[in-house]
Amino acid sequence: MNISTQSSTGKFLGLTFLGAVVLALLVGCGGTAQKSSTGEYIDDSVITTKVKAAILGDDQLKVTEVNVETFKGVVQLSGFVSSPADIDRATRVARDVAGVKSVKNDMRVK
Repeated sequence: MNISTQSSTGKFLGLTFLGAVVLALLVGCGGTAQKSSTGEYIDDSVITTKVKAAILGDDQLKVTEVNVETFKGVVQLSGFVSSPADIDRATRVARDVAGVKSVKNDMRVK
């Protein structure tokens, strides 16, 4: 192998390595659909708090173990209630809260 072949092979390997590093850095900068911005996170926290307050403040609901989570305005209700009517009522109460886009219901009758 002569010097010019070694030099061009070294340059090729160096450029390949540099390209791989740049590609890895760019891939790491990409966002995902599962992340939310700080503003969205705060909005979701406010919605969660309002939904919890509305459910606990509703005199017709007999809830014992209801969890509320919100992601991008979509509220997920889970846990246990006393009757199927309570499931329907909790879903309606959650839907009526400002900022709620939809409600996913995973509650069960205990």
